[in-house]
Amino acid sequence: MFTEVLTNFFLNFGGNWITLLPMFAEGNIEKGLKYLGAGIAGVGVFGASLGQGILGYGACMAIGRNPEVAPKITTTMIIVAGISESGSIYALVVALLLIYAVN
Repeated sequence: MFTEVLTNFFLNFGGNWITLLPMFAEGNIEKGLKYLGAGIAGVGVFGASLGQGILGYGACMAIGRNPEVAPKITTTMIIVAGISESGSIYALVVALLLIYAVN
């Protein structure tokens, strides 16, 4: 599982460089750096999604061990998932601001 995550990460990272290199070659460094910054801001989504996966795994294991407390575990899991999702939403907002609002 972790190998697949790293493989996808490095493939996407390489794909981003393939997209950015023509911009740097054209002499449009500002635009290339803007997109590079947006891509780096998008890395913030990686940690949040990994944390949510671990959270879901832990909740499923806890419910499997003690099914009687499933409603309490589910409620807590949804609250924590919302809190951890806020980090990835902030990363998305920063990336979109870098792409569209920065001149």
